[in-house]
Amino acid sequence: MFIDGLDPVLDRPSSDLYPPEEDCDSEDHPQQRKRFRLSSSADGGGRESENDFSGVSTERWHNSDEADEEPPRIDFTPVQEPGPQILPNRCSSPLQFFQLLFPKTMLQTIVGHTNGYGAKCQKRRGKVWENICQNDLKSYIALVIYMGMFKCSSLADYWSVSQHFSLSFPAKIMSYQKFLSISKALHLSDSREDEKNNVRRGTAAYERLGKIQPLYQIIREACKTFFHPFQNITIVERMVTSEARTGVKRCMKNESPNMGYKLFALTDCTCGYTWDFFVYEGKSCTSQSEGLSYESVMALVDENMLGSGYKLFVDKFYTSPTLFRDLLCKKIWACGPVWANRAGYPETTVNRLTRNAPRGTMRWIRNDELLFVEWKDSQEVQMCSTFHKAYKGDTVQRKVKGDAHRTLVEVPIPAVVLDYNRNMEAVDPPNCITGHYRALHKPKKWYQCIFYHFLDITVENAFIMQKLMAKGKNKKPLTRKTFLEVLILELAELGPQDSAPVSSAPSSSAVPPPFHKPKYITPDNVGRRNCRLCNQTTPVMCVTCDVMLCFQPERDCFNDWHEKQGF
Repeated sequence: MFIDGLDPVLDRPSSDLYPPEEDCDSEDHPQQRKRFRLSSSADGGGRESENDFSGVSTERWHNSDEADEEPPRIDFTPVQEPGPQILPNRCSSPLQFFQLLFPKTMLQTIVGHTNGYGAKCQKRRGKVWENICQNDLKSYIALVIYMGMFKCSSLADYWSVSQHFSLSFPAKIMSYQKFLSISKALHLSDSREDEKNNVRRGTAAYERLGKIQPLYQIIREACKTFFHPFQNITIVERMVTSEARTGVKRCMKNESPNMGYKLFALTDCTCGYTWDFFVYEGKSCTSQSEGLSYESVMALVDENMLGSGYKLFVDKFYTSPTLFRDLLCKKIWACGPVWANRAGYPETTVNRLTRNAPRGTMRWIRNDELLFVEWKDSQEVQMCSTFHKAYKGDTVQRKVKGDAHRTLVEVPIPAVVLDYNRNMEAVDPPNCITGHYRALHKPKKWYQCIFYHFLDITVENAFIMQKLMAKGKNKKPLTRKTFLEVLILELAELGPQDSAPVSSAPSSSAVPPPFHKPKYITPDNVGRRNCRLCNQTTPVMCVTCDVMLCFQPERDCFNDWHEKQGF
């Protein structure tokens, strides 16, 4: 979307070079360094509005041993108690947590729209559409989640009838043809409303996201209703890849070569819960007066619903003095790495961090409520914060080159870098539960791709709420794998006993089991292969199964393995 992740409104073009700097660590041999910076008179995409922090302080950068002032504190006063907003006994199963965010009424709405769209498409082909019910859609969702846990190379493999490689679960839920029919006809909006909306294409009344309504707004509201974030939050970008052609499609630079849809999400740093999100609709749908990086944060950070005293951690794309000052007016702190050419970054070069500074060297400069820090790690790091002190004496272990080998040493680290790393590392990348199915199916309709991402959000949020609720009751929460397995069975309306393979009673007409005969493949130690059961070398194999197995008094893997296989 933006070259190198830059915002053309907030980032200044790097057309000018810094003047030569002195190396603070070498008085005899001053070094020159090229730092790409923008002069205030440069032309290009940058601009200095009256809201931007112009007139940046011209005083020098300070060393780590120089004292810094502690920023004024803001009390953390959330609108609601952070955590799940659910009565203790309201939810006890994975399905109940899932249906908080994906209600039954929404399932029924999708069923109605899918039947309408499917009948319309089949009528064009001279065929009759077989209506689906709510249980069919729940079973379909169960299979999509199942495919994310048990991966096959193609959709047809899940319904394979092979004696040795077949999976019994998908065929027990629904037929392959019915699954494909639902996949192709899945529709989230009223087809008649879609036609009316298409007539308005090219006008201000046209809704680009009309085909994902009302599911889009219902899930957003549900995610905010049943959970309130803890103090540390962040903004993340997500990419929903798709081959569909539509005006909503955008490409995220440095993320993936695929094209798709860009989503911005406000996520809790403590547990990874997605509290709010929106689909980026394109330039024409936003004013762009302050830049996308500014406006995307302001669209998600609602102090009236969150409260005051929150700490927002963002990456370079969002960080700007303008944004941080405006967030502070809302009583929300912010910190994050910042581009050195972003409007408002200090332009003074006096005592600035030099290129060949040793690891752990830091410089800082404060301008009112904004703290700017430069720190030398393996590369230079520039940070901006409204709630950190420059240096609090923290250290971190790093390997530094010695005469013959690297040595582990303690190096100073600014508090803003340490705090940022701790909180951002806690935010796991979004678990793409439906990603494997999308890779196999390759849906051509953009709204179906968004639907599967909505499933990812709701299932992951449901798991997080289950985990927090269990800990609140001093109970052991379900693991993620167990949670998904139980959710699949509940969606498919199967009990644990129903998911076990059903063995048929023997009959007189049944084919007798094959005779399993051991055979020596080599008379000596040369040419032996590993046993399938114990992995030790053996000269014996089962001719019927073509499997190497030990056949010795102390290691009778031959009979043990066949008993496990049910022979």
